[in-house]
Amino acid sequence: MKYTQTTLDKIERILDEAEYIVRYERGTFQSGYCILEQKKVVVLNKFLQMEGRINTLIDIIPQLKINPDALTPEARKTYDDVLLKHAEEEK
Repeated sequence: MKYTQTTLDKIERILDEAEYIVRYERGTFQSGYCILEQKKVVVLNKFLQMEGRINTLIDIIPQLKINPDALTPEARKTYDDVLLKHAEEEK
């Protein structure tokens, strides 16, 4: 997976289609992000660089309640890629 703006946009589209809001804010995030599950909001540290944003979202997405069947085919492919990348990193 390449660390480009296009990749970040594709990953953010997964969250958008799952009705999550992605916000980039200042704060004291121990891990670089915060998930507000009840409000479906994901808050990332705005000072993260591109690579950090992508890696953080790859870590977050498997934790969220996302229905893959509700995603468009393009977002579903990206979602499957994210889950595969996350599984590889867990090993």
